[in-house]
Amino acid sequence: MVSPGADKAWDLLQGLDHSVVCRNASVAFDQNSGSYIVRSFCYAFHVNAADRTITSPDQTGEHILKKYDYFFVHSCLWYLIHVRDIPLSHKLIQPVNIRGGEAFFRGSHALPLENLAQRYGDDKAAFLNKGERLCSTLQSYGDASLKLLPFPRIPVFLILWLKDEEYPPRADLLFDSTCEAQAPLDIIWSIAMVSLLVML
Repeated sequence: MVSPGADKAWDLLQGLDHSVVCRNASVAFDQNSGSYIVRSFCYAFHVNAADRTITSPDQTGEHILKKYDYFFVHSCLWYLIHVRDIPLSHKLIQPVNIRGGEAFFRGSHALPLENLAQRYGDDKAAFLNKGERLCSTLQSYGDASLKLLPFPRIPVFLILWLKDEEYPPRADLLFDSTCEAQAPLDIIWSIAMVSLLVML
């Protein structure tokens, strides 16, 4: 499934200065292939605006592209075109607390946090091992927490509370508060979705 705005996005990306995109998005540009090299999780993705293709030399990267193409392609193109070179605030925010987020992140846009909690609610080691395979960074929140980098300037934080005799397991997803300045709600949602889905 391809976003109906993909053609316009490719047109915009093709018209941008490579050096500006690389600086703003913290990505590289390969002159030989004419592709931006975007690091997402552990994997390199080659974004070629002339050919209008996104590929990965890694088998897992290709799996992400095929299985989660709508979320990844949509957000990757937007990221390269619009993201800015601004420092992180290191203040975490839930998606529902982003301006307009309370109304947006419900119904068909509700995040599958319950699935993450059920998957790892009694298996902290599996949660951490999966995060390690995605090049996450350990954090100190909850019973276990990870910082993922779906894109270099938009980190995602996953926090897990294990189940016990009194409470069921719970999971939260947070962004650095600068996400509000970096992307609109639908892109933030796409980035959150792909971050959760690769962990499941």
